[in-house]
Amino acid sequence: MNISQQSLLYSLLLANKLLRPQVYFKASLIALSHAMEDLVIVGNDKPLVIANFQHERFYRQETRRYARIARRSDQVYVMAAPDSELVATSNPYEVVPFDPKDDFLAQEWHLVIVAQKYSACIVCREFSAPVEGVSFDELRQFKGIWTFDRATSKKAAVLLLERILDYQPQLAQKVELAKQRYGLNYEHKPQTASEQILEIDARLFTGRLVNYLQSSQYKQLKSYRTILQKETFERLINRVTAFIRNSLDSEEILTSTVRELGRVFSPCRCIFYHYPADKTASINYECVADVLPSMKGENWLIANHPLFQNALEKNHVIAITDASQDLGIQAHPELSDNFQRWQICSCLLIPIRYQESWLGILEIHHCGNQPYIWNKSERTFVEVIATQVAIALMQSQAYRNLEKLNRRLADLERTQSNLIAIVGHELRTPLSTIQICLETLALEENIPLEVQQTMLDTALGDSERMGRLIGDFLTLSKLEANTARSQLEATSLQESLSLVLGSVKRRNLNNSLPQIVVDLPSDLPLVLAEREGIMEVLSKLLDNACKFTPSDGQITVSTRIHKENISQEEADKQLLSNQLEVVIKDTGRGIEPVELERIFQRFYQEENFLQRSIGGTGLGLAICRQIIQKLGGQIWATSNGKNQGSEFHFTLPIADTVQTYNQL
Repeated sequence: MNISQQSLLYSLLLANKLLRPQVYFKASLIALSHAMEDLVIVGNDKPLVIANFQHERFYRQETRRYARIARRSDQVYVMAAPDSELVATSNPYEVVPFDPKDDFLAQEWHLVIVAQKYSACIVCREFSAPVEGVSFDELRQFKGIWTFDRATSKKAAVLLLERILDYQPQLAQKVELAKQRYGLNYEHKPQTASEQILEIDARLFTGRLVNYLQSSQYKQLKSYRTILQKETFERLINRVTAFIRNSLDSEEILTSTVRELGRVFSPCRCIFYHYPADKTASINYECVADVLPSMKGENWLIANHPLFQNALEKNHVIAITDASQDLGIQAHPELSDNFQRWQICSCLLIPIRYQESWLGILEIHHCGNQPYIWNKSERTFVEVIATQVAIALMQSQAYRNLEKLNRRLADLERTQSNLIAIVGHELRTPLSTIQICLETLALEENIPLEVQQTMLDTALGDSERMGRLIGDFLTLSKLEANTARSQLEATSLQESLSLVLGSVKRRNLNNSLPQIVVDLPSDLPLVLAEREGIMEVLSKLLDNACKFTPSDGQITVSTRIHKENISQEEADKQLLSNQLEVVIKDTGRGIEPVELERIFQRFYQEENFLQRSIGGTGLGLAICRQIIQKLGGQIWATSNGKNQGSEFHFTLPIADTVQTYNQL
């Protein structure tokens, strides 16, 4: 095999079976490489340094560092695949271009340092990142070794020097000198006492790693803040837009707008007034922090001031960072006095216009002690809000006609987003576990039988979990599309409940379940329902109760019969109003009252689906509601709040009474 067709990492692993490769992100390799390079820059030794940067563009970023390294040693070699016109040079160090198509070096990252008193090397091979669709350079991943082992470092140096001679034969004399100086011709020669002394200061490595970690954390924090602000803005835009589309009352629209803007920019003052006005503009709508004076009903003049009129006429948002230092404002004493009177330090003026028609002015006042710099995203955000308000005020009738379509599109988008997120999480987790278990059983030998059985049980359990997840999706899809056929019949609730309880206990053989108490009368009437549907509802409600109730808690299943009082002329239909109510009560962590209706929505999760402590897709209660409603009943939940337990109720028609009415 041609030497260029061999992987350096593979060659090292073959030479030393004890080496165990690890996975490194590019940022980690940069930090480690810089720390190793610092050993040369700050040290007094004259080591052999060989670096492979894969491609010329990566090498160009390090040219200054290697110029400094070359001042410390005359044995410095840099290898890279040309991106443009990289040519071999020897001043101040050797630059060795190699073939990017046929040489494995183009796929690897190397840094080898061999000195008299220490050695270190990084030998890694790049592989595809596991995050699909992500192309960030920082997320490139490498698999390989990083070690101070002298034998490994010398072996890597010898292999790389052979590659260098393959491309640059004229360097043979210099390479031979390196082999003699650093003992590379005697791979099996015992190390001398001086060679065994590693004078490597760990602070160089820890300092570099901390610096890179800190830098990454700052970048991540900045990204999180940007994402959080964007998410807040998008939620507000969706909330205000949804409210606008559901209201034809301009007063409600404007009241909601100033209130929501006041919350986002709190503590502040947000006002709206109609514009233009003859002489003054009276403030009609306001949201103000408790510590600030109210301006509602006051005559406000600044939008009429010549200083702002031109920009407002061009539909520009006016951002004032510091009114006390603004030369335009300070040039007009009356205007400056108004800003001081109402404690306005910074402000935004947002024109509300539809095409060429004026509707009003939105203003956001920052009244803190320090000026506030309005960033581009905030200005864009208020412009979007202003546009939405203008459209709502001028075309409310059009929005009313589109209300149903917009709601369906929003539901579809949310469903798609939740579907991708939840399926990606709920399917990937058990699939990964199954894969790991099966690969371990297939590849590993001499696994104890009890460990094999545990792995098989784990794989089977997760496959059942995936099956239930897919089944929930199919069931909900059929129910919502009204394609699920049901055969109603007189069904015994006791028998269905008994079967469900047995199934729940079998699924939780390894888990400690709370006490389940069944409080059903012996003469419980039959219900008119589909047996499979009732078992599905009971199973999901009991599973939920077991999930959210501690093992020392209690779950109670009870029933009661409802009879409505109706007029005498409807007495022959009285039996139709008889309903059997089933109550599943637990002593678990409870539900906040405001969430009692939302929990029946598709994909609803009380906790963030990637951070929640209890698994699930948020489809169970949505399926229960669909089934119960199709059977002619109702389902609802009650709770006094967190850690106060909850009750789930559903009703079904009593079978014998309905049949009696049909016979009449």
